[in-house]
Amino acid sequence: MAIPKAERLMNLALCLLGTRRPLTKRELRSSIEAYLEAGSDESFNRMFERDKDDLRELGLVIDTVESLEGEIGYRAQRDSNRLPPIALDAEEATALGLAARVWQQARLAGAASGALQKLHAAGGMPQHDDAAQGTAPTVPHSTLEPHIPAREAAFEPLMLACRDRRPVVFDYRKSNAARPERRQVEPWTLECWRGHWYLAGFDRERQAERVFRLSRITGPVRSRSGAFTAAVPDQVTVRETVERWAGESASRSARIRLRSGAGYPLRARATEVRELPGGWEELEIPYGHGLDAWLVEFGPDVIVLEPAELRAEVVDRLRAVAKG
Repeated sequence: MAIPKAERLMNLALCLLGTRRPLTKRELRSSIEAYLEAGSDESFNRMFERDKDDLRELGLVIDTVESLEGEIGYRAQRDSNRLPPIALDAEEATALGLAARVWQQARLAGAASGALQKLHAAGGMPQHDDAAQGTAPTVPHSTLEPHIPAREAAFEPLMLACRDRRPVVFDYRKSNAARPERRQVEPWTLECWRGHWYLAGFDRERQAERVFRLSRITGPVRSRSGAFTAAVPDQVTVRETVERWAGESASRSARIRLRSGAGYPLRARATEVRELPGGWEELEIPYGHGLDAWLVEFGPDVIVLEPAELRAEVVDRLRAVAKG
């Protein structure tokens, strides 16, 4: 009966960790029962090389040493394969677990899962509370499991480009544009906000910081050689930038006049409402990207008071409609 691979790997790891000197392939073959079943030297060599690579992938540090006689030996020193003391509190462990879930659709899914397993094995991850054994309270088990999707094809290449500080090129379709535009970007960071991933970086053509929603990137993301031309800021506020852009931040607001009995969606977003004579009301609403196009839909029931730039945008849109 063939010996399971898991048992073979365990025996090989124990041999390499337990020896005081490097062991040759010949010595390992005679010491591990599974290798004795190899029908030939060639099959043993293939099996051993695969096992050695698998152990290294699992995190075992295996040294290759050549003796004075020219023989190659292998050894896993305990000092090189011992993790330092790791102690994570409940919040840190939860954050690590949540971060690992980001990679579920990426190439690093296996690496993230393996890293968490090693932390569990080293005692660095808090275990569930066991009141019967008197253990200290830790992270409670919950049926509500947080999930951060990373389904966009652009996520992984942009993540790698942010890590390696490599410029990228991609086609980007703005919300109010019919066709995508080519963008040359120096990527800084990725951040998830309200279920959507955003990239913050330096747009070379516009010579300014920009934020891009990954779901609007069309086609492949291509890396470019060369260094960044702009300095990467110490802190990149992606969420605040998106909030201002989308009009969901209280830092920017618009003042409009709305006919009484009309524009109920506008009233729902109003932060302040004041009645005016003559069947009108004055509203203060958040001001962000796309507000001009929305206000035009209400036609003569809305008058923009300020800011002046929003009023000009609405007037331009109304003139374009009249000409059409």
